[in-house]
Amino acid sequence: MTISETTTTSETTVSEATHLLAAKPIAERSLIWLGAITTGVVVTNLFAPQILVGLMGRSLTMTAWQAGLISTLTLLGYAFGLLLLVPLVDLLENKRLILRTLACAIVAALGTALAPTPSLLLAASFILGASCAAIQMMVPLVASMVPPARRGQAIGEVMSGLMVGILLSRPLASLIADAWSWRGYYFVSAALMAALACALARHLPSLKPTMTTSYGALLRSFPQLLREEPVLRVRAWTAALVMASFTAFWAAVALRLPDAPFGLDAKGIALFALIGVAGAAATSLAGRLGDRGWTRLLLVGAHLLIVASAGLCAWAPFTDSRIAALTAMGIGAILLDVGITADQTLGRRAINLLRPEARGRLNALFVALFFLGGAVGAAAASFAWTHGGWTPVCAVAAFFGLLGLITDVATRTGTS
Repeated sequence: MTISETTTTSETTVSEATHLLAAKPIAERSLIWLGAITTGVVVTNLFAPQILVGLMGRSLTMTAWQAGLISTLTLLGYAFGLLLLVPLVDLLENKRLILRTLACAIVAALGTALAPTPSLLLAASFILGASCAAIQMMVPLVASMVPPARRGQAIGEVMSGLMVGILLSRPLASLIADAWSWRGYYFVSAALMAALACALARHLPSLKPTMTTSYGALLRSFPQLLREEPVLRVRAWTAALVMASFTAFWAAVALRLPDAPFGLDAKGIALFALIGVAGAAATSLAGRLGDRGWTRLLLVGAHLLIVASAGLCAWAPFTDSRIAALTAMGIGAILLDVGITADQTLGRRAINLLRPEARGRLNALFVALFFLGGAVGAAAASFAWTHGGWTPVCAVAAFFGLLGLITDVATRTGTS
């Protein structure tokens, strides 16, 4: 059986589920909000270690090399989860799969909080990262349960939860660690995920694919999907580019803000990070406008915003006053996040309008590819900061946005 094949039973299952929720808009709305909250809470586990690593390392007397592995292994685990666990969405009953994956995340968060040695901490961090793949299981399930005419709006609203979680993860982890300790953050995370698991067990609809194929064949289908789906290739490419811009900016801005003219301390930087949450408001709007056929125009606008915001952030340190500098940097951060969330929301909408029987694998590939873009952006920002400081970092962020804009001019793929 090829990956493009699906049975009549599978099509009927998705159709009936979609019809049921379409007839009950309250149920549909609840599912979307539940998906947004779930993704927002779970994703914080991926980025919180970046701010907690110093406290964790000192607590367990870890070497600098061991401490650096905490965040790396968490994200590496997530990459493994994307490629090895998320494809199971196309093979197993979705609700049970999500609940079991979330249960693993709860256990791993508790294991991280209670870890007495560096080796156990690193192992728990890897498992926690892999279990966070539950995020990408929620997105195709919600997409499957919403009619195509509203799919972009639904994905946008779920993505708003994801973006809020990403942007809040570092400041919230810092605040919780200040109040209780780094272990307290993981206890809080486990408790929140346990509460979510109860809500998901009660309200999440069941969706059982009926593909008769093996797990190995499912994994081997990745290259075939990339070959056969130009929409996936193009939209994953621009998503990787904007993720590179996002990572380049946020990886270096905390290094720039303590210096003149900004002069922010650790708490001030945490508060500044909250500004970016305003950009998450663009996800729902981008999804709705995408449903109305404005995708191409929105993509052009999103990539222009990224270029413009990078220019504004580069100019901010040269203003005459601290207030003006912080205002310019804050506006630039918001515009950057608006551009990035719009591109990624529209990209997810496009791939979730493709093969219903392959939504799990499509989402896994899409996210894995744009995370590679994030890694490239972080490396580029590190090089630019080391060799030139803040202005070259902004140039790097603008460059990736410009590549996205060039893609808009070169192709219309995935813009319908």
